[in-house]
Amino acid sequence: MNILETVADQSDAMQLPLYAVTVTAVAREEAPALLSLHWHGFLRQTPLQMPGLSLPARPVPQSMAQFDLPPGAPGRFDELERALLEAAWQLGAWDVERLERPAWWRLGAPATEVSDGRRAFGYFDEDDTSDDSPHLIAEAPDRQALMRLAAHRGYLRWLFRPRKRGLWAAVPDGDDATLDDSGGRALPCPVMPEPPHADASAHRTVYRLGRADRIVLGGL
Repeated sequence: MNILETVADQSDAMQLPLYAVTVTAVAREEAPALLSLHWHGFLRQTPLQMPGLSLPARPVPQSMAQFDLPPGAPGRFDELERALLEAAWQLGAWDVERLERPAWWRLGAPATEVSDGRRAFGYFDEDDTSDDSPHLIAEAPDRQALMRLAAHRGYLRWLFRPRKRGLWAAVPDGDDATLDDSGGRALPCPVMPEPPHADASAHRTVYRLGRADRIVLGGL
């Protein structure tokens, strides 16, 4: 799986800076994962021009694609995470965040947990179960089935914000000593994956990729 190549191809096609890249996978299941590209940009919903009336622009929908993970449960998430870390490293991201979330189809699950779970699979409206959403452009035929499976099994979601090809190229890098002139980094990525937790509780893991070349002391 070449996540970097997919991100680069989509970025070239869209001609827009990326805000974030996320990947969602059902926990403890041999099922496809979903790659989402979140764009920074606005467009008019209609080319219609009306004198004296300014029609508001809307955010560009996120792009979502489905890809298969390697078969065999023991190493599949490790291989996925390694590919993500390498893509984030080459795109100059400061860090990669991994969230492990439990099944939300259970008695007493908080509403925020349900909403976060649905959003991780691209469903932004509580009643929306279709692929016709103004927030999403999806090439993911199994998205609804994956969301329902995650509701009973839990899921993992990774996120990073790219500097190269991203909105964050315009933000000061905080003296990140690892970046090259393009805002990215050359392989190999020195950060190794950590195995997911064995229990079904919520966990958050942050892989720090960037490194400042000087220590900044705050004022007293």
